[in-house]
Amino acid sequence: MTELHGAAKASHGAAGTLPPPSFSPLYRQIKDLLLQKLQAGQWQPGQAIPSEMELSQQLRVSQGTVRKAIDELAAENLLVRRQGKGTFVATHSEQQVQYRFLRLRPDAGDLDEEGAAQRHILQCKRSRASAELAAQLGLRSSDAVVHIRRTLSMQGVPSVLEDIWLPGNTFKGISTEQIASYPGPTYALLEKEFGVRMVRAVEKLKAIAAPDAQTAALLQVPPGSPLLAVERLAYTYNDVPMEVRHGLYRTDTHHYLNELN
Repeated sequence: MTELHGAAKASHGAAGTLPPPSFSPLYRQIKDLLLQKLQAGQWQPGQAIPSEMELSQQLRVSQGTVRKAIDELAAENLLVRRQGKGTFVATHSEQQVQYRFLRLRPDAGDLDEEGAAQRHILQCKRSRASAELAAQLGLRSSDAVVHIRRTLSMQGVPSVLEDIWLPGNTFKGISTEQIASYPGPTYALLEKEFGVRMVRAVEKLKAIAAPDAQTAALLQVPPGSPLLAVERLAYTYNDVPMEVRHGLYRTDTHHYLNELN
């Protein structure tokens, strides 16, 4: 951590002067180092990280500085604290995390009563990225993408129609059978089999009418029925875009829940 101390000291400049705009608090520098370890796969999803005391000794900073860095990573759902057990790398396989990115909730009852959504994969094929997809995923227009189309059914009723695009080189070999047979969330599959963890997403929501007869048939609604259109761009560590997702949601028996903190 000598370089961190040196950088922090230099950023203060002469006594009594204000730090330059590029000044980064020491706990933020520690947070960035921990994030680099997560991104490099030094600690795998579900694995315990070293204790705050061990990290403070390794990095030569106070335990309070490490705790503040871990607090921020936990608030961002990258780490999970477990009372009496330690701090673990968050994983999409954990029960409490599985529904983090699925915001559709039943109007009556809750998700536990409703049970897991049933996936039906309509297609999984490779194609060339359009200019728009390439820009969103940080690719070239000639690069390959994987296009997945599927429906999600709640208690046997088709409720979501999704088109998902993933970078082809990162997810080489992904197949319809693999996605359909995986027992957990798709994000858990991407994490386990391809080493990519989605850590945050930006969404745009808009009310629309069912755009065509095929969409209406797949969702089992009359043509022109009201739907909620959700466009998502999901990122892995260090804000690297990894997924574009367009979803059409039925909201006659469900609603879209967003918690604001």
